Amino acid sequence: MYQIECDTHTHTLYSRHAYSTIEENVRAARDCGIKLLASTDHFSDMLFGDYENVKNYQYFFCSSNWPRQWNDVMVLRGCEADIVDMEGHFFGHDIAVEKSVVGDPYDPERNLQELVFERLDFVIASVHAKRHTEGKSVAENTKMYIKALENPKVFFIGHIGRAGVPFDMDEVLLRAKELNKAVEINEHSFFWEGHHQMVCRDIAVRCAELGVSICVNTDAHMSLEIGQTQKAQAVLEEVGFPQELIINRTKESFLEGLSKSGVCNVQIMG
Repeated sequence: MYQIECDTHTHTLYSRHAYSTIEENVRAARDCGIKLLASTDHFSDMLFGDYENVKNYQYFFCSSNWPRQWNDVMVLRGCEADIVDMEGHFFGHDIAVEKSVVGDPYDPERNLQELVFERLDFVIASVHAKRHTEGKSVAENTKMYIKALENPKVFFIGHIGRAGVPFDMDEVLLRAKELNKAVEINEHSFFWEGHHQMVCRDIAVRCAELGVSICVNTDAHMSLEIGQTQKAQAVLEEVGFPQELIINRTKESFLEGLSKSGVCNVQIMG
């Protein structure tokens, strides 16, 4: 099995279809030897009916209250943001926010995406609802992913192999490499049989051939899943994926990758 010391795609109760608190996830990370945990709840219209109400996003605004070192685990603050159009924009980019949570006016007016992203260490760019891609060409989908990758807060694309959106693999992967960013191999992608598993395998093979970094994560939606990437690792072993291209193999390699990409610079602790 591979050395993977970080789990950088995890969810808490805030995501509504997840079942553990941040404290429970941190404890689970400590118990299974994870040295760095990133909590990356959904930032998407799937969470709230009243998704334009800024008060619904206090969870992100206040995540800076989490200690960096918590139960011997380094904790990063992130989100999994939905790509919502063919220009690679994210949820919240077109939601104007006139007042803060306590009612103070913003001058100038802000948008919801800016308010959330600026408080986080990094963002995962994912497609969930793919209605905006229906009828679009491979070239258009490829441009969408590249535009999302180019957002200065995005560090990697989430579960691109199971999103069901066809794209030019080499073009996206090479752009990720140019930007010193990564693509994700996601444990949840191997929970269900389907064509997407072969796509994930093909992505891993091509990343190895092109020298593109991957991030191997659980996408945990409950604490017992934290750090459990056996299915993903089995695929990587099958294709002979090189350890040195797994960007979350150690705490140091993940933080170095964040810094090299220009996304953020978090001091190594512990």
